[in-house]
Amino acid sequence: MDVAERRGSLLIGSDLTMDVEMARRHRPLVVLLGPTAVGKSRVAIQVAKYLNTEILTADSRQVYRGMDIGTDKPTVEDRQVVPHQLLDLVSPDETFNTGWYRRAALEHIERLYVANRLPFVVGGTGLYIRTLVRGLCPAPQADPIVRAALKELKEQAGRQGLYAELTRVDPAAAARLHPNDESKVMRALEVFRLSGRLMSEMQDEHRFQEESFSPLLIGLQRTTETLYRRIDERIDWQLAHGMVEETRSLLERGYGRELGAMKGLGYRHIGAYLANECDEAEMVRLFKRDTRRFAKRQMTWFRKEPGVEWFLIDEGEAFEQVGRRVITRIEQFLHGHEAPKHSLA
Repeated sequence: MDVAERRGSLLIGSDLTMDVEMARRHRPLVVLLGPTAVGKSRVAIQVAKYLNTEILTADSRQVYRGMDIGTDKPTVEDRQVVPHQLLDLVSPDETFNTGWYRRAALEHIERLYVANRLPFVVGGTGLYIRTLVRGLCPAPQADPIVRAALKELKEQAGRQGLYAELTRVDPAAAARLHPNDESKVMRALEVFRLSGRLMSEMQDEHRFQEESFSPLLIGLQRTTETLYRRIDERIDWQLAHGMVEETRSLLERGYGRELGAMKGLGYRHIGAYLANECDEAEMVRLFKRDTRRFAKRQMTWFRKEPGVEWFLIDEGEAFEQVGRRVITRIEQFLHGHEAPKHSLA
């Protein structure tokens, strides 16, 4: 009998199944995470094919339509091999936040459970992964009037003024955020103005301790030298394959540089270059520098996440070999076994 025709088991491969009732009771969820350019996508496609499932993307930049080269979206060919979800959800000038991502992701997860498929989340946006696995603190939804007032404050006082206001009303939240992290600073202020409560207190009470799933979190990592080289090589590829033209097209369609989406890595650098604020060499240098810094921040975040099992990808190790290691760990997870210590970095 073909695996797709089996009944009474979670369909995850030619010879690996889990009882449906057990799946519904324990709600297994596999997450593949890691910094930008580490190689998640290549490994994920191999694993998803074996699992006979889809890829649920956890990337805060790939939700924007028309931003393809700069966000390293999967190609049309990749999507034909394995279905990818949670891409191209909004236009670059539309608002999108963690709560909306979580709701959309949960819908796909429930659909996969009904279809007897194992949910497989892949991405590098730590907050998306954390809130999906551990829940979202019950803060009030965004309010356009309050948000407009905060944007006006930012225009008048700048990012430092915005951060100073947060330091005044919620110093604990401010201490957790970088002054330049405008969206999170603004969100913490918005929560305070809407509810009268501190975002830091809400987070401390919630502590991201919901247990909606039985998750397996697998992290991919490389040596810093290798990762930075891969970042540089990917940026060179993006620039050689149309990212400047993609950015120019977005700007010509009215998506201004002030938009959050257009402030993302690469787009803001190319936007400055197209506005003659820097030359090409400086644009490339800053693009690579800021992407390396971003990868470092990602790793700092992920290392604080409990339960991540890290796989170090050796120099020269083929993606197929990495995929086999990941698949082996998933098999152990679904059969209730702990990870062998020697297989993890």
